[in-house]
Amino acid sequence: MARPEQVLLLEPQHELKFRGKRGGPGLSTVFTFHTGPFSDVVTTNLKLSNPTDRNVCFKVKTTAPRRYCVRPNSGIIDAGTSINVSVMLQPFDYDPNEKSKHKFMVQSMLAPPDMTDMEGVWKEAKPEELMDSKLRCVFEMPTENEKTHDMESNKMMSSSSLKSESSLPVKSMSSTLDDGEVKKIMEECKRLQMEAQRLREENKQIKEDDGLRMRKSNIMSPQHPSVAMKKEEGMSARTVALIVLFFVMGVIVGKLVL
Repeated sequence: MARPEQVLLLEPQHELKFRGKRGGPGLSTVFTFHTGPFSDVVTTNLKLSNPTDRNVCFKVKTTAPRRYCVRPNSGIIDAGTSINVSVMLQPFDYDPNEKSKHKFMVQSMLAPPDMTDMEGVWKEAKPEELMDSKLRCVFEMPTENEKTHDMESNKMMSSSSLKSESSLPVKSMSSTLDDGEVKKIMEECKRLQMEAQRLREENKQIKEDDGLRMRKSNIMSPQHPSVAMKKEEGMSARTVALIVLFFVMGVIVGKLVL
């Protein structure tokens, strides 16, 4: 059974056009940088009108869902009203062989009078109740005049922004500070710079002293065993001398007692 004719009026009726901009560095989407005429988001509008006396449910589908952001992509159009759908093409590296793969379909159906759950209505809809319209995507390349105009516009915008940014701090400072305060700030900055330089020199000297001490310790380290041995020998000689002295004194005392 053939599907009923679409009740919604679409503007445009058959194709969605996306006009590219001049090539060059683009934006980053999920940490991926794109170049070319579609390196930035390109938006086109789709108008859906409901000329009937009943509310109409609609859905907007695409064959390339990752490339487009559609707002709103579904909803209800009241009788006798219309709605604008924004179709945003996300930045990507344009491939001429891929343009025929991008298509859209607007699906619709008459809303039941007692509808409370739109998703449930779509799931329970019969094939003969559904209506659809197909649109193809057209990617328009920028002309040479547009490229030149965009480049000049970007240069003018960048130069004006740089001028405004460079003049803003000076103007704001001059408007909020007098000469005395500016002089104090400059002197404080100079003092902080000298202090930072002094700390860097001290840090450098400390590192040099540490290195010198390390080298001295490495040179003296082989002599440590001999020094220790001499100390031990000296202590042993003194101990023996004391033992002999006590022995002699003991012998003398013993003789005196006897």
